[in-house]
Amino acid sequence: MSALRQILIVEDDAVLRATLAEQILIGGEFSADEAESAAEAENKLSSAGARYDAILLDVGLPDADGREFCAKLRRDGRRMPVIMITGADAEQDVIRGLNAGANDYLSKPYRLPELLARVRAQLRVFDNSEDATFPIGPFVFRPSMRLLQETARNRKVRLTAKETDILKYLYRAGGKPTSRQTLLNEVWGYSNGVSTHTLETHIYRLRQKIEVNPAQPRLLLTEHGGYKLNATVFEVADL
Repeated sequence: MSALRQILIVEDDAVLRATLAEQILIGGEFSADEAESAAEAENKLSSAGARYDAILLDVGLPDADGREFCAKLRRDGRRMPVIMITGADAEQDVIRGLNAGANDYLSKPYRLPELLARVRAQLRVFDNSEDATFPIGPFVFRPSMRLLQETARNRKVRLTAKETDILKYLYRAGGKPTSRQTLLNEVWGYSNGVSTHTLETHIYRLRQKIEVNPAQPRLLLTEHGGYKLNATVFEVADL
């Protein structure tokens, strides 16, 4: 089962916000966090360890115009997909929202399957873009470039396609252990020719690249018959 993608819902209508969050959780594909204002959303986005994959943003917030808030997010360097949800669906409203940096624009009332389909579509585009970056210990992980960058030392670690997929999946797991079989299925697919030894070999090579002491890993850990990523450790190997 794929790791949950976290969505931040920024909506001032408490009933609508809670209902949307509840509906999003049902499918087991996404997790949801809520904010009733631009200020609360900013606090959540800036909090330590915050990791949001997409934002559902209402235009009419009590403390800001959602379009202006979206523009600010882009100025601040936040590149995750933003889907605006609003009752204002005139052509000029849509244009203003997209010009502010929104990736998509959906008018109320909307159907949940359509909303989730739009979220999935935007995440697929984002995950394969150069804007997709993730912090892993001292590194900035750039999946589209198959690259880990340690800016403090101006170093780059090149990754293979499979190493990239392993790191991306484990990062999405949010620090929770992932079984070997799940990783095999997610990274290699249901291939009869791939064994756990193949995965273990890739894990070994990854540790050689990213750990201070590969024999005593602190970033890429073995746990409960699988692996997990401790992305908050800030040691780095002399590569």
